[in-house]
Amino acid sequence: MGLKRKTTSKNPPILSHEFVIQNHADIFSCVAMVFIIGLMVQATSPLAYMFIGLSHNASAEVGPDAKPLDNGPILYTYGWKDACVVFFYFLIIIILHAIWQEYILDKVTRKLHLSKLKHNKFNESGQLAVFYLLSFLWGLDIIVKENLIFNISSLWEGYPHSRMGFSTKFFFLSQIAYWLHCYPELYFQKTKREEMGKRIRYATAGLVFSAAAYFLNFNRVGICLLMLHHLSEGFFHVARLIDFCDKEEKGSKVGYLVSNVVFVLARLGSFILSFLTFWYGLALSDNQVLDLGSGNFNIPPVRLGALVSVGIVQGYLMFHFITDQLKQFREWRPTIVKKAPAKKASKPKKKDEKRGGTDDDNELPEVDQNTKKNLRSRAVKTK
Repeated sequence: MGLKRKTTSKNPPILSHEFVIQNHADIFSCVAMVFIIGLMVQATSPLAYMFIGLSHNASAEVGPDAKPLDNGPILYTYGWKDACVVFFYFLIIIILHAIWQEYILDKVTRKLHLSKLKHNKFNESGQLAVFYLLSFLWGLDIIVKENLIFNISSLWEGYPHSRMGFSTKFFFLSQIAYWLHCYPELYFQKTKREEMGKRIRYATAGLVFSAAAYFLNFNRVGICLLMLHHLSEGFFHVARLIDFCDKEEKGSKVGYLVSNVVFVLARLGSFILSFLTFWYGLALSDNQVLDLGSGNFNIPPVRLGALVSVGIVQGYLMFHFITDQLKQFREWRPTIVKKAPAKKASKPKKKDEKRGGTDDDNELPEVDQNTKKNLRSRAVKTK
């Protein structure tokens, strides 16, 4: 009979659930290294590059008579090879997620001594705050370079925007990869069943809208909408992090106030941009025929579906924001304690009167009252 090897939580059995959870970052790093090493081998270099670099270069199709541009920017379109890129950066995001969690967030939470519930919320906000703020800065850089801020009509002029620059294409593929990585993270983080539904809906909404803006060639308006959403969500998670770290609650109040203002402005700005683009701008275009070859989806059902979808999401977020504010207002409002009417003081029984005492005697101390009573009794006996 062989001896059983004792296993602890630090050294779980190989290929067990606990082993995969504790070492998932190392496992995915090994998988990613296979593609990187493949770039160094001449035979596998084209296949490895399909996973790491962007494909579907469309610069040769730009210009009159489909001639390549000599000094023009490199433009891309989308295709089936994008799935390979999404898979590779899906692995990279999981690795970065684990590194940020282990070397930054875990060390901070040890010092804060948070409860289990606050610990989970702190980790969630710590991850999402970085993602939202970096995505906002990235989207802002694209908008400035393409001059979309001071030229709002460019959101719908020249549609379909089927050819994108490197930064725009990589931005959308990174967004899709990030939301896809949220599903296995439910397993790696040991998320409870009651919390899974909310996180799955949250990740699915981000994945669907990012993919729809990318594949329907609404990338310009999509970047603007995502930038506004990322800004508002980024401020919220930063405010929540400050709330966990600030014990005096001075900075958290300012953080939540700024977050609430930015949230309302982002919802309003998102609805205005969507209405101008889908209801007004694209409706003026002469080319309103569905053409999958050129990537033209400018038809009334698609425009109306996009506008209604954005409106529903903004209304849903605004509804939950208002309900949360009302709930917090009820919790913070001081409870008004109604003073009960004062009861009338009951008149004490005049026991002393029955005993022959007077009001003057009641005002005296107890010792003096007894002395006075003895003197009176002696006087009565002498009579």
